[in-house]
Amino acid sequence: EALRAKSVQLTSYMESLINGIEGGDLFKIITPSIAEQRGAQLSMLTQDGIGKELFDFLSANGVICDWREPNVIRLAAVPMYNSFEDVWNFVDLIKRWIKRNH
Repeated sequence: EALRAKSVQLTSYMESLINGIEGGDLFKIITPSIAEQRGAQLSMLTQDGIGKELFDFLSANGVICDWREPNVIRLAAVPMYNSFEDVWNFVDLIKRWIKRNH
């Protein structure tokens, strides 16, 4: 129960931070916002041509995520291993990538 509660909090926190990114029109979360309709993962649909580049940048910076053709990055804040600081650092990486590339 404690792990599921943390999972809901981490994923909601990640969703909130991603949705608040300036320049975030390059992608959108397509996973349901309702916690009971999703697990610990979010799927982020990216604009054509930028998704793989963003995925590669995240991977090169130590983020383990999943690439799905044609343009979806799947992300999961795993409650047993990830912290709220990890989520914040992940979103900060996205912001840095946007600032550098767009």
